[in-house]
Order: sequence, then structure tokens, then C-alpha cells
Amino acid sequence: MPMPPSPGADEPILTQGERAAAEAESKEPPALTQTGASVREEQIVPMTPIRRRIAERLVEAQKTAALLTTFNEVDMSAVIALRKEHQEAFQAKHGIKLGFMSFFVKASIEGLKLIPQINAEVRGHDIVYRNYFDIGIAVGGGKGLVVPVLRHAERMSFAEIEKGIGDFATRAQANQLKVDELQGGTFTISNGGIYGSMLSTPIINPPQSGILGLHAIEDRPVARNGAVVIRPIMYVALTYDHRIVDGREAVTFLRRIKDMIENPARMLLEV
Repeated sequence: MPMPPSPGADEPILTQGERAAAEAESKEPPALTQTGASVREEQIVPMTPIRRRIAERLVEAQKTAALLTTFNEVDMSAVIALRKEHQEAFQAKHGIKLGFMSFFVKASIEGLKLIPQINAEVRGHDIVYRNYFDIGIAVGGGKGLVVPVLRHAERMSFAEIEKGIGDFATRAQANQLKVDELQGGTFTISNGGIYGSMLSTPIINPPQSGILGLHAIEDRPVARNGAVVIRPIMYVALTYDHRIVDGREAVTFLRRIKDMIENPARMLLEV
């Protein structure tokens, strides 16, 4: 699992137990000193348990799935305008700001409904399809990246999604997430844009079959109605398991994301 990768954007899910086990051993790498122009030094530092587990999961994802990534670009103008128009009323009613992630969670669910293979998993010689949508959201924790899961995200409002993500982020910094909150998930969203990433190829969280990578919003020249104009553009990436998801389906999924974000009035806002 979501892109060179942005810091932490491609790291897999780690359980709270694995993170706790690493705390006693986690150390900053020792600083290298050089006393003269000809001095060349090496220092060997054992991997911490958390870094070893990350390495194992990354290799597992590469070995067990046929990973492929497809890209698209999204004009964020409409979402930015909608947020600006409704932000004050939304925050007054719900006590939280309206961010971008809730739009992408909603859009992803619509895409997963359209292309159910991306919400499925390979289990032995079978494909397991799901009629629910548990969306993992990659957030930075006190000891590294974690991916807590919004259960039944299809039932959640914009406000509930924003509150859920905000709660995850706060508790992740304090290492207070529960083990069961980090397990499962049918699809993952990783936002490398918060670190300034322009483009990357996320790695799926096994046994999931897809991950959506988001990137930084930048003003770029684009053609509109025969004229070149400047628009706030975000590049998006979908890494998927080619064993059960074909290229046409992956492209269709990203097109659905693009259509929903560029026409956000189609998504219901509670303001």
C-alpha cells in the first residue's frame, strides 16, 4: 500500500502491539562525525522491531499481489469554492472544519460501488466481494504512520467522517489508538500531499486490493474551452491488485473519483 514516496505514505498498517514493542528500542541514528577530509566511517545500527515489521509488510505486498498504478488529475476548484462557501455554517453546526478528506472518502465509496473488485480481496482461489465499505485513513502517529479504519463509512455523513479522522489523528499522536481500530479495512486512502508530495505510487495494505494516493494541490495551466487557464490541480494515484482488477476498471474508478470531486454538488453536504 499509498507516490518517490512521501514520508510514511507507503508504509503498511502496524498493530498497536507492534508499535508498543518498538518504543523501548527506538533510537535516533547516531550522528556521524568526520574529523578530516580523508575519514570515511560506517556505523551499523540494528533495525527496530517497528522498522522490521514495516519492511516485512512492504515485501509481502510486493510478493503476494500483482501491483500496478494508474494516475489522473483532479481540478479542485469546485471543492475549494464549496468549502469556502459553506465552511462557516458547517463549522458552526458540527464543531469541526470541513476538510478535503471527507470529499475523497465519499467519492471513493461511489467509485467502489461502481467497481466492486477494488473493494474485494483474493482469498486462496476465491474472490471475496463485500457490500460494506471500511475505509482506512493513513495518519501520522507518534511513532510512525498508522492506518485506522472508518467502519461502515458509507453510512457516515461528511461531519462524521471529519470528526472520525480528526479523532484518529489526535489519538495517533498520543499513541492511544486501539488495536481493533487498526485492523481490517477494505480500501485505504493515503494523503501524501500534506507532506508536499507531487506524485507517488502507494503500496496496498494486504489483503486489500486498492489504495488511493492523494497529492499536493498546485496551481497549474490547463486547457478549458480552448483557452489556457490556471487551476488548482491535484494528481491522484490508484495502486491496485491486477489479479482481480483490470486496467479498464482502475481507470474507470479514478474517472469516477475525478467526476465526483469536480462536481461536488452531487454529494450531499450537511450544512
